[in-house]
Amino acid sequence: MSELKALIFDVDGTLADTERDGHRIAFNKAFAEAGLDWEWSEELYGQLLAVTGGKERIRYYLDNFNTAFERPDALDEFIAGLHKSKTKHYTQMLAKGAIPMRPGVKRLLNEARAAGLRLAISTTTTPENVSALLEHALEKGSMEWFEVIAAGDIVPAKKPAPDIYTWALEKMGLKAEECIAFEDSRNGILSSLGAELKTIITINGYTAEDDFSGAAIVLDAMGEPGQAFTVIAGDAGDSECLDLELVKRLHNAS
Repeated sequence: MSELKALIFDVDGTLADTERDGHRIAFNKAFAEAGLDWEWSEELYGQLLAVTGGKERIRYYLDNFNTAFERPDALDEFIAGLHKSKTKHYTQMLAKGAIPMRPGVKRLLNEARAAGLRLAISTTTTPENVSALLEHALEKGSMEWFEVIAAGDIVPAKKPAPDIYTWALEKMGLKAEECIAFEDSRNGILSSLGAELKTIITINGYTAEDDFSGAAIVLDAMGEPGQAFTVIAGDAGDSECLDLELVKRLHNAS
């Protein structure tokens, strides 16, 4: 087994629980600002999460849930405008501290940095969303912790395609067996496994019932010392939280 050299993280749902009370709310604010009567409920948004990417999600909504909407001739530009507005509202929410990092995230990142491991991000969300989350919910200057931030439309095929992970690996000059990925959803693990990365899953409220076949381990959260995680699938040994020792053990497991 190759030495572990880098950790590659998804963002939404993995680093922070951003979907229900972050992106969903920002979408609804963008719709209202545009004079639309669309309202994405928690239940509906869970269904829309079948598709990754904000612009793609709006199109999926129109194709499958709001087919009666009279589409403008310049539909691509219309969707892009809504998505730009949504990003504005979302980053404003982050700037107000409305969305914290999930428990254990900052601790694990600091352990990895202290050990000299390289860090990267691989996500379908926009670079603006990534930077706003890191700077406001993690730490000022934390963008610099990540050697590569693969985000948004940097590759044409979004998750579950493996392209965004493959791109990150190429930029870092690393092989898949030298890295481990962190995800929270079915589309995410299909993407990471497609790039031949071992993958650690921390579920969220929207993804608890997803199929995580092939995961190195499935947890309810990374946990903290004294606030143990729950193991849903896999073997954590005696560990009570996802620390670097457990990450390395999972990476080295056959």
